[in-house]
Amino acid sequence: MKDTIHSTGAGTLSGKKIIVTRAAEQAGEFSALLQSYGANVYECPTIKLVSSDSTAEIKSALKNISSYSWLIFTSVNAVNFFFKSLSELGFDSRIPGSTKVCVVGPKSAEALKAYGKNPDLMPEDYKAEGVVKAFSSIDIAGQHILFPRADKARDVIVKGLEGLGAEVTAPVIYKNVVPGSIPSSALKALENREIDCITFTSSSTAQNLAKILGKNRMLQLLEGVVVASIGPITTKTCNELRLKVDVEPEEYTVKGLTEAIVSHFM
Repeated sequence: MKDTIHSTGAGTLSGKKIIVTRAAEQAGEFSALLQSYGANVYECPTIKLVSSDSTAEIKSALKNISSYSWLIFTSVNAVNFFFKSLSELGFDSRIPGSTKVCVVGPKSAEALKAYGKNPDLMPEDYKAEGVVKAFSSIDIAGQHILFPRADKARDVIVKGLEGLGAEVTAPVIYKNVVPGSIPSSALKALENREIDCITFTSSSTAQNLAKILGKNRMLQLLEGVVVASIGPITTKTCNELRLKVDVEPEEYTVKGLTEAIVSHFM
């Protein structure tokens, strides 16, 4: 695994060493934000994202996409893997005009626009509960909804929308795989007590680090390290792992998390 350490000039986080645990494909933006404040960033992916092997289920859903009233994307990953599946399975890459799209968060909206489609709905609360709340003010009884999801996605959306009378199809479009190890540079920095802050941007990033290192060893290595969580769901997972969360932003985005980290160290 390639070790990646980045740093930039002086700033609020100058001299601070921060671990980013996002998947390698997603770490760049977050790292750049932290670097812009002067942080030394260790990219330490604890997640590897791969396409789902549930091809038949996905193909069936995509074949009948025009029958869905709504399509829901809860992450940039879901958007990208959805359109990747459309291409690989030989389907039209355009979403039918009759199908409305709900996205969670501005980054998912940007990803969707890159494929030529504007979102019709974006909840104010950037988590699964926010999706259910947004749809509760819309009459979706009897409507068919397609929710391409990660293999470890919570069932909040499926159960919530079914409770509102909708029929939800939720094929696993991508999987979250645990890497075999973390980069040696990050591990060495942890062992030498050089890390100031570690960031978790999903429950899986925290859970997977515990699996890679072993829970007790992880807790030992993170003793005295500021733990930054992107939102309440991730914080709950950290607490279940006996990690005390020191930083949680009001806006559940990497930009919000970056600003919260900066405020913490000011």
